[in-house]
Amino acid sequence: MRSFDLQGHRGARALFPENTIEGIAATLAIGVDTIELDVALTADGVVVVTHDAQLNPDLTRGPDGTWLAAAGPAVRTLTLAELRRFDVGRLRPGSAYAGLFSDQVPRDGARIPTLAEVLALTVPAGVRVEVELKTSVDRPELSPVELADAVVAVTTAAGAVALVGVRSFDWRGLRHLRRHQPKLRLTWLTRADTAANVARWPAVVAAEAREENTVAWSPVWAPEHRGLTEAQIAEAHALSLGVVPWTVNAPDDMARLIGWGVDGMCSDRPDLVRAAMAAAGLTPPRPVSAG
Repeated sequence: MRSFDLQGHRGARALFPENTIEGIAATLAIGVDTIELDVALTADGVVVVTHDAQLNPDLTRGPDGTWLAAAGPAVRTLTLAELRRFDVGRLRPGSAYAGLFSDQVPRDGARIPTLAEVLALTVPAGVRVEVELKTSVDRPELSPVELADAVVAVTTAAGAVALVGVRSFDWRGLRHLRRHQPKLRLTWLTRADTAANVARWPAVVAAEAREENTVAWSPVWAPEHRGLTEAQIAEAHALSLGVVPWTVNAPDDMARLIGWGVDGMCSDRPDLVRAAMAAAGLTPPRPVSAG
């Protein structure tokens, strides 16, 4: 049977509040192979699960229950206790973000969790986690090495090295892990808006990953699905790269990419990916009752 990695993007962002324990538990109940999530560091050095460097006013309410009027403080400037005061359990009514995910079911009271809390939920279920390091070269105050090492410490403490992979658009953190943590699965993210600068993404990713000495994983290329071609997928496979595109939400795109032989996909709608898998003769992952 062909192997296929169904990844729930930020849990299942289109259905439940993103990057929350409540959303991730609900995603496990749908059935995914992998939970994809994003991480940052707090002021007191705790790895927390959040996509945004600053609190996002489209999904954050303050301690008084009112929506943030603008982008909130940087996560890096808040302690975990301070961060816990904010509610991220629903989308701001009338916002463009809420319009994108009109099917999302609120979970009022949801807080930004720690990575350790998420792993406490996923490890007993045997579900993998893909951790995206949210650093970039234009944010020098956010160290990819510091964040990568903090993720490794949490992962090791949870006994989850075999169930955790690390991904990033900022390849500095991945290069660091490739040298110092060869047992971790690494996923090299690329976007269509930077593809003009690189003629052949699969070859570039393979060259970056070549020194990897993994025990259980092969390097993975995670391209933006827009603009991805069947020929690029074939080239990546010839270079021994897995191909898991992001973020695939339309059923037609799901069916086409499965037909082209991708090794998985990351989606805000894992429920729809399951249907596409079944239609293609692939076995969807089992649902898990978490908690």
